[in-house]
Amino acid sequence: MKLKFPLIAAFVAILSLTACGGGGGGDSSPPPVNPNNPTALVKTDNVLGTGAEAVAGKTATVTYTLWLYSATAPDHKGTRLESNSFAFVLGAQGVIPGFQQGVTGMKVGGKRTIEVPASLAYGERGSNGIPGNNGLVFEITLTKVE
Repeated sequence: MKLKFPLIAAFVAILSLTACGGGGGGDSSPPPVNPNNPTALVKTDNVLGTGAEAVAGKTATVTYTLWLYSATAPDHKGTRLESNSFAFVLGAQGVIPGFQQGVTGMKVGGKRTIEVPASLAYGERGSNGIPGNNGLVFEITLTKVE
């Protein structure tokens, strides 16, 4: 009879540890997966260009349209955010890595769709109407390389 109380106390202690994750300190479970974030950069050439190639160190002039990535939307194009033209130096700061990687290798006259994961865009913080951990979709036309 004397063994009954310590056995019950040990059982309660084990259940308590199991319920709180075993007392291992910290949450080791992976963060939830965002369905609106592609797992990798995807480049799809819609039109192959025939002009100069966009390579590191060159100035590329592009026109683009930007959408939020949506796993459920046609072509993953969710909310349209903007459409614009600009020039930038490939390999320089100031443009998200996914955009740089997406344009590299294009030739003038080419049109490409790129799906950019958040890790190559604005990450957890988001920016200017782009939620954190949300991927992007760009349609890009390369108009000039200098």
